[in-house]
Amino acid sequence: MLKINLFLGVLLLVGNAFSQSERAWGLEARFKAGFLAAHRGVMGHLPEEHAFAGELTYYVRTKGEKQWHKSAGYPTTGVTVFGGTVGNLEILGTYYGSYGFIEFPFVKAGFYELYGKLGAGLGYGTKVFDAIENPKNVAMSSHLDAMICLALKSRFSFGRDAITLGLDMTHFSNGASKVPNLGLNLPYLSLGYARDIKSKQIDSIPKPNVVSFRKWHVNVTGIVSFKEIFPTGGRKYPVYALNSSFRWFSRPKVGVEFGVDVISKQAVLDYKPEIQKSQWDILQTGVYAAYLLPLDQFHFALGMGWYVKDKYQPEDAMYHRVSMRYHLKNGVNLNLGLKSHWARADYVEWGIGYNFKLK
Repeated sequence: MLKINLFLGVLLLVGNAFSQSERAWGLEARFKAGFLAAHRGVMGHLPEEHAFAGELTYYVRTKGEKQWHKSAGYPTTGVTVFGGTVGNLEILGTYYGSYGFIEFPFVKAGFYELYGKLGAGLGYGTKVFDAIENPKNVAMSSHLDAMICLALKSRFSFGRDAITLGLDMTHFSNGASKVPNLGLNLPYLSLGYARDIKSKQIDSIPKPNVVSFRKWHVNVTGIVSFKEIFPTGGRKYPVYALNSSFRWFSRPKVGVEFGVDVISKQAVLDYKPEIQKSQWDILQTGVYAAYLLPLDQFHFALGMGWYVKDKYQPEDAMYHRVSMRYHLKNGVNLNLGLKSHWARADYVEWGIGYNFKLK
């Protein structure tokens, strides 16, 4: 369920783009070649061969139907289907997936464009950890996983046709819902061909943004999750959290957030099991700051926090958060994010909150 929610979260933004017919849309095919980056020493035996993949993309080029389109430089949105190898066919098998994405233009000069790409969706791996049949797969333990793609892409246009060159980082992980979960990080170089199929000019008045700028927003979000810890095959522990934050949007592409996290992670009860613990003992409290990218009702958040109460310190003193949020007009917002300690996933956050606007 959590992977489906992650995929649908990005598609809320992508689907909103597809609902408008007066846009340029097209298709792109890409070939990708790369390698598996062993980001942990225990993964050193996994990279044995190059990774090769192919992608087919349906894309839509925004034209300014909404105010945020112009402030974001008229980005491109779409859906990509992925399939390929990840560096070790015998142990890791092949991976397939699909993700929604948005591409922000950094440079536009004549026939040349440079984009930054952010995508998230679902991936499926054919081989996972098994204590008997596949014990060397210390990276992945579930077939269905979250898939994240970050990329820089150059586009050289010749009329309706275009050649694309890209540098991608593709990531697969289950968010620590099952162990082992070191995850797969795959840098790829890509070469593609794209063609615009249909294009219409927009001459309507852009719809105004829903978010209020230069005003403080107070938000309270309740979060639930679960995680599994070693040894493999053990129980799944629930996670309960409450997040309170102050948000300020200075302009259409820039926002900041300051907040407090109160976390009850039941897995801490089994950390150092020889020590008897109460619910108060395992309660973690942290403070954090984040950068916000508001795209009207859909927001991205990237932040870092520090535990001010963490009695047993089962992880690092610092934590990180990447979130996607969709804000309804009545003040309710839906949250889906990943909390981690550097490159190690802690748990996936999904929750619901309410935004209070201060006068």
